[in-house]
Amino acid sequence: GYPADRWKKLLTPYSSPTKAYFDTSDQDPFCMYNYLLDITTWNKSTRRGFIKVKITDYAGNTVESQMNSEASTFQQYKRVKILTGFHRDIEKIAKISLTFSTKTLIGPKHKLRILQMKLKSLNNPKR
Repeated sequence: GYPADRWKKLLTPYSSPTKAYFDTSDQDPFCMYNYLLDITTWNKSTRRGFIKVKITDYAGNTVESQMNSEASTFQQYKRVKILTGFHRDIEKIAKISLTFSTKTLIGPKHKLRILQMKLKSLNNPKR
């Protein structure tokens, strides 16, 4: 996270939990490269959980996104769009790996079957 002390007075008056989104730049130390993950799932039953994305280039360099703070709901043949960010950019992607988690330690493990997936760079939309 980044220090947000000066925003405290602005966000405190709201009685319910407040979301604040801050733009990052392409300069260190606040670099963030944003991608839109658009997936269609194939599971018959509804799944609810979190997706972590890992991308690898042809040289073997990898970068992994942080897990989203809110769970997504995945239903059969329904598209879900998830905003995900990386601290480093990978220009030519060779491999995309997804990890699905329900964040529960107890209970059955569920798989998420992906029918279709698209990963689009928001910083470089022509990619």
